Amino acid sequence: MKVSYQWLSEYVDLKGYTASDLAEKLTRSGIEVDTVENRNKGVTSVVVGFVKTREKHPDADKLSVCTVDAGQGEELQIVCGAKNVAAGQKVPVALVGAELPGGLQIKRAKLRGVESMGMICSAKELGLNEKLLPKEQQEGILELPEDAKIGASILDVLGIGDEVMELDLTPNRSDCLSMIGVAYEIAAILGRDVLLPTDEVGLHPSQSKTAERLRVDISAVEQCSRYSARIISGVKVGTSPLWLQSRLMAAGVRPINNIVDVTNYVMLEYGQPLHAFDADRLEGGRIEVRLAREGEKLVTLDDAERTLSPQMLVIADGAKPIALAGVMGGANSEVTSETTTIVLESAKFDGGTVRKASRQLGLRSEASLRFEKEVNADAVVPALDRAASLIAKLAGGGISDGIAESVASDAEPVTVSISLEKINRYLGTELSSLEIKVILNRLHFQFEEKGDGLWNVHVPLRRGDITRDVDVIEEIARLYGYDNIPVTPILGATTPGSLTREQSIRRTLRGLLTESGLHEVVTYSFTHPEQIAGFRGMYPSAKPIALSMPMSEERSVLRTSLVPHLLDTALYNRNRNMDDVAVFEIGKVFVSSEEQLTALPQEKLMLGIVWTGKRSPEHWGGKAEKVDFYDLKGVFEKLTAVLGIAGVQYSAAQPEGFHPGRTANIAIDASPIGRLGQLHPALQQAKDLEDTYVLEIELEPLIEQAEFRIEYKPLPKYPAIGRDMAVVVDAGVPVGNIRSTAEATAGSLLESIEVFDIYTGERLGGGKKSVAFTLVYRHPDRTLTDDEVAELHGKVVTALEQTFGAELRR
Repeated sequence: MKVSYQWLSEYVDLKGYTASDLAEKLTRSGIEVDTVENRNKGVTSVVVGFVKTREKHPDADKLSVCTVDAGQGEELQIVCGAKNVAAGQKVPVALVGAELPGGLQIKRAKLRGVESMGMICSAKELGLNEKLLPKEQQEGILELPEDAKIGASILDVLGIGDEVMELDLTPNRSDCLSMIGVAYEIAAILGRDVLLPTDEVGLHPSQSKTAERLRVDISAVEQCSRYSARIISGVKVGTSPLWLQSRLMAAGVRPINNIVDVTNYVMLEYGQPLHAFDADRLEGGRIEVRLAREGEKLVTLDDAERTLSPQMLVIADGAKPIALAGVMGGANSEVTSETTTIVLESAKFDGGTVRKASRQLGLRSEASLRFEKEVNADAVVPALDRAASLIAKLAGGGISDGIAESVASDAEPVTVSISLEKINRYLGTELSSLEIKVILNRLHFQFEEKGDGLWNVHVPLRRGDITRDVDVIEEIARLYGYDNIPVTPILGATTPGSLTREQSIRRTLRGLLTESGLHEVVTYSFTHPEQIAGFRGMYPSAKPIALSMPMSEERSVLRTSLVPHLLDTALYNRNRNMDDVAVFEIGKVFVSSEEQLTALPQEKLMLGIVWTGKRSPEHWGGKAEKVDFYDLKGVFEKLTAVLGIAGVQYSAAQPEGFHPGRTANIAIDASPIGRLGQLHPALQQAKDLEDTYVLEIELEPLIEQAEFRIEYKPLPKYPAIGRDMAVVVDAGVPVGNIRSTAEATAGSLLESIEVFDIYTGERLGGGKKSVAFTLVYRHPDRTLTDDEVAELHGKVVTALEQTFGAELRR
């Protein structure tokens, strides 16, 4: 909200305070002022001049020689290059010695041999924002109105000797989206009175009665609580006076014509948007506020045809929609230069309805901004009367007697009960009852004393942000001054912050994965349906869950796997010559078996990893090696080891999207939690990736079983005895099963067992493989003998022979 200092001074006495002083006080009271802008960009000694004569320059086709009366006691000869300069105009004249924005100094000069005693200025040369000027004044010199006084300072005539404060309002302070609202705030801070505009409707009477010419009905009572209208006849649409244009431009609004400018002016003044219709273009003598019909169309004032939907609120006459309520008027009822009679509307529309329509159609305006934040219901009629009075004054015509309106419901002011004890307890102050009453009076809040420091405070409708006693306490604190509130120690029980179990485990996982050389990424929870079809992950039967209002087709359904977007991340990096990619994501996927949701989908917390390229960069000390299945398996085993999770089993698998011979399902105590393996070669080729390894697991089972138990063991006192063995088994026998049988047979004396070689070849025969193990035996309390180890090792070999038909390889 841009607030003109000069304009604001009409509602509250600002003597003794500059715009900067007000900005400081507003900011300290809770309404931040971003900037204080001086509208004068460096203009001095520029006055109003009257062009008495204009003649063509004798030696230049594009120059004119003008005789100008600038109120200096003598006529000035000025050479001007503007095409639109003409005799009889009043124009801005920079005198000799004047300064213009950009440091330009005006001197006595000769142009093509003709002496020039100043400069006739354009709006741009005066530092005005050309985009905010009426279109006819955006080029050439700036033509001033006929009633401008010759010799008067241009700063006063154009109102640019002003300062503008730009307020950075929070959503709850919609009352300050109006000059009067800001005036109430300033008056409360300074302890001064508010002077409201006077109603002059009765000074511009018309013979007709509004109610006889126009009927107003509200069909959508939940979306519109009040609609009021006045009729003004005999208006003449034209240019607004300069003071009105200046006020609008100070607020960042471009003047259009006197009718539209008045509606914008009053909107800025009261915070109540208004709209003017050409009465002769309305049909049926009726206005209805209703919801749009399915497929109904309206061409808005920006000449775009809009297809309306049933949740949008429209203003209609007896035959058609004429405006999208609270957003934009229709071209079929627009006020033009031919308009002579207008219907002026002022209404209270539901903020949520306006917001949805504005967002759906991509139409944002100063009016919709105010309706979205809920306008002051008390200002509907006063703003209407104020605008009608100004239109009658500036555009002529007469105002029909009375108002045509329909009221679905009246807004009731909020009453808040509050006590002196609670105010002081919350603020840590020792305010007296008198001080509280003074502050409430400064806020223009009416109140009733109930005795014993209790009050019933009646909050005016303009302050819709105040609904509870704590809101009133905040107002008291603001007016008392935050700097005046004493510093007091915090009382009450304190609870030290800590992470939940899940948060702690997720943080640990992130640390372990980054330590392992992986980078965390965060991808969209929304994806394309083809992404789900291309890789179904852990939940192949899950149905895509479509969004009702997707941002785009690329983000139209909820993901069922983390892997597709991780693969996109890998491809994005490869396309930028980053071939070695190791990324992970911890996030949720959404699983449902329903085509049309009747219940919320399951949200599964998942860990996804994608690893492709080399495990380490090129180095002179050795060749770079490509990442493989066991690198990823090692990372996962590191996670389970740190989390203290036992009972992890791996089994060969051939799921869709994975390599049929390099993939394993992962289970904990026989309960599947995920899988890891190489991406299927066809999918790799489609994604333009090299060998890529993928892990995707559910985290909830890991979180449930994680123990974070660290066990310390003393260093062994007694030596270990190692034995190697190689057994030949069928090629389909899982090595993990062989290892598990060996561990179970050897019992507690087996300290470790590791695979150090797997061999397949013609010497073994078809369908066979050789698996070589190193077994380490140790007793914690004594030295084992060779005979003990030989006996135990023999049992292990026998168990493998009996279980798997294994043969020792000699």
